[in-house]
Amino acid sequence: MEENEELNDEGLENQDTSQDSLVKVTGMYKDWFLDYASYVILERAVPAIEDGFKPVQRRIMHALKELDDGRYNKVANVVGHTMQYHPHGDASIADAMVQIGQKDLLIDTQGNWGNILTGDGAAAPRYIEARLSKFGLEVVYSPKITEWQLSYDGRKKEPIHLPVKFPLLLAQGAEGIAVGLSTKILPHNFIELIDASIKHLKGQRFTIYPDFPTGGIIDVTNYNEGVRGGKIRVRAKISALDKNTLVINEIPYGTNTSSLIDSILKANDKGKIKIKKIEDNTAAEVEILVHLPSGLSPDKTIDALYAFTACESSISPLGCIIEDNKPLFIGVKEMLERSTDNTVELLKSELEIQLSELEEQWHFASLERIFIENRIYRDIEEEETWEGVIAAIDKGLKPFTKNLKRAVTEEDIVRLTEIRIKRISKFDLEKAQQLIDSLDERIAQTKHHLEHLVEYAIDYFKELKKKYGAGRERQSEIKVFDDIEATKVVIRNTKLYVNREEGFIGTSLKRDEYVTDCSDIDDIIVFTKSGEMMVTKVDSKVFVGKNIIHVAVFKKKDKRTVYNMIYKEGKGGSSYIKRFNVTSITRDKIYPLAGDKASSEVLYFSANPNGEAEVITVLLRQSGSIKKLKWDLDFADVLIKGRASKGNLVTKYSVKRIELKEKGVSTLKPRKIWFDDIVGRLNVDGRGELLGDFKGDDLLLVIDQKGTVRTIPPDLSTHFNEDMIVLEKWHPKKPISVVHFEGEKERYYLKRFLVENPNKEELVISEHPKSFMEQVSTDWRPILEIEFVKPRGKDAKPNLQVNVEDFISVKGIKAIGNQLTTEKVKNINALEPLPFEEPEDTKAEDLEVVDEESVDVDKTESEPKKDSSDQTSLF
Repeated sequence: MEENEELNDEGLENQDTSQDSLVKVTGMYKDWFLDYASYVILERAVPAIEDGFKPVQRRIMHALKELDDGRYNKVANVVGHTMQYHPHGDASIADAMVQIGQKDLLIDTQGNWGNILTGDGAAAPRYIEARLSKFGLEVVYSPKITEWQLSYDGRKKEPIHLPVKFPLLLAQGAEGIAVGLSTKILPHNFIELIDASIKHLKGQRFTIYPDFPTGGIIDVTNYNEGVRGGKIRVRAKISALDKNTLVINEIPYGTNTSSLIDSILKANDKGKIKIKKIEDNTAAEVEILVHLPSGLSPDKTIDALYAFTACESSISPLGCIIEDNKPLFIGVKEMLERSTDNTVELLKSELEIQLSELEEQWHFASLERIFIENRIYRDIEEEETWEGVIAAIDKGLKPFTKNLKRAVTEEDIVRLTEIRIKRISKFDLEKAQQLIDSLDERIAQTKHHLEHLVEYAIDYFKELKKKYGAGRERQSEIKVFDDIEATKVVIRNTKLYVNREEGFIGTSLKRDEYVTDCSDIDDIIVFTKSGEMMVTKVDSKVFVGKNIIHVAVFKKKDKRTVYNMIYKEGKGGSSYIKRFNVTSITRDKIYPLAGDKASSEVLYFSANPNGEAEVITVLLRQSGSIKKLKWDLDFADVLIKGRASKGNLVTKYSVKRIELKEKGVSTLKPRKIWFDDIVGRLNVDGRGELLGDFKGDDLLLVIDQKGTVRTIPPDLSTHFNEDMIVLEKWHPKKPISVVHFEGEKERYYLKRFLVENPNKEELVISEHPKSFMEQVSTDWRPILEIEFVKPRGKDAKPNLQVNVEDFISVKGIKAIGNQLTTEKVKNINALEPLPFEEPEDTKAEDLEVVDEESVDVDKTESEPKKDSSDQTSLF
């Protein structure tokens, strides 16, 4: 009973202790958790907008300043000194100090401070040393304008905020998790922040994006100024060293070489990618070699690494800072504006203090000169009291104080009495005047700075950039990423089987019919004899419907795969012919393709990856007075419509069988392909430069600055190097003209050739280290202009025009070509080519072409109204 009364005194309500009762916690307990949450938010996890520091970081910087004598201090010593201000353990202080040191901005480090590339930790605090950097000393400290508070135990004073005159929060970034609140401010580029601050002061618009010390490639399309809901994508920088080796030179932010390699090995174990081995040669710079099995596409593997490993990841920023002891969610643009405006105010405060000190120095220097020059010190010889001395000096000064900037105080007179006799005896009037004049100049200069404060702040930022900007260029490359479809790049290391009669598909039916290789993320499309279609996920064993007639890996949004089908609608019903695509579906939903009547049956079915339209023979059963029992049908005469379309009437009589008479050719237009130089990829969506219309056997011509020429299929997953100089549709009969410098002979040569071996990469210049590609032309009849170097004291030789077609005939790809000139060449320019009519493509097929754009592929699931076109009889 007494115990219950004590609890009630503390504020516990509702004494019913049954299981169904609700006990409310009030009184002293009510605010405890709120107090704890507030403490974590304000004192541990979230940085302040004023200086960009969390409390532990601010205390570390204060301790470093107190210990600063220009020499390195043991980190353990700095940690111990910081504990006078930070009421937490030494481990947390040491960790925070290592993080500051690894950002290479405020602290000069010595010893093993860890490696952000490999993930190696720093050595113990007793083994590593630190001191303030020159940049840190210049921008972080200004004791005269710093506001101070007592430390947690009241023994010391610590800064409330450090007077940081730079957008330090954005330069270093910040991350913290509090109670019910978190922050993630990404680091930005040092030089770009200064440039943005200058633009802000000039009233100009600016944009800033993250920049990571690990480098890599970033897509900032959805950065959204770093506020909640924004996102950036980061990728490793991967390139093909040769056809069997990939090299990773830069890694995404938030990863290290160890975690990256682990993710690649894990993806390999799961069968998402296929690699032979990995070598980690990382030292000062990242170098991870990924060796591939022979016959594997490097380009496809690069995409697979982005899709299935830590080589690509997304980072969601969250701009949260502390202002006036409250959390505030703002974007990086506003953070920079506030920081820059705060810097201006700090500079103003420093100038005002400097002006006050200069005026005080000027005042006393002038008083001292009056006091000594007019021998006022002699007026105190007869005085016997201190008050008399003060009064005598005050009286002696009065005739000479008209030009002083303020009135003379008793403190001024006391300071005059403290001047030593030796100083009076050695007083130099000229030097005293020079001092006053120099103080006048500095006062005027300081007043000018205060009157033109924005210009002064701009000059301040420019000086920071000049002194500390070297070596701080952007490390992360900004690009727009292409979206990688995982199903297109995954390694298909699982075999798919089908039991057609029973209606099962799966990877465990090894005794049944093999269909194709697949992966565990693929979708499978299935058609049955009853005219039903379904798309389902790959699994070990799935029932999809009896009497399967077609099963394959489903390609989403595939408009080029066309299904040709003839079906009988219901028992004894009419037969219809239709062609359709399947571009989007609901997984595991059954779609009727042969009408809604029971007993419908598919009489003929084919799947055509490039819209092929075959010719078939229809044979009817002998019945009554039917005269024509056999005739041919061409699927090319049937338009491609949606899967829900009923189709065209074939016959109302019973069909005996349907036979394939002739394989078909594509009825689709050649595919238009564009090159988007922003992402460096091919596409069929109309982005970038149109390369042309491509049929099944057409190739691309690729020439790079190194002198390699190759022809490749227009695969949308192909990566193109930045040194590529020619990318166009390849015409086998069109000559390529190349001007190259032969390093061994030290002369320019012109060659003209055809690509002799498609799909083979060939070097068209010599391997001499001084050899290089000067000009490439794929025009039929190019014209070149040669500018010569002007000899000293002589007239320049006139420019020479060269008709390439007349200068050299088409030779082999390995030929050196003809020497252009023996004179010293200044420039070689390509002029307007001569007119030429390109020969027509003799391979063009005379077909009725169905435009893909007009294909009806996305109709509703309900059957459309019947019209005359759907009911046209082919018999």
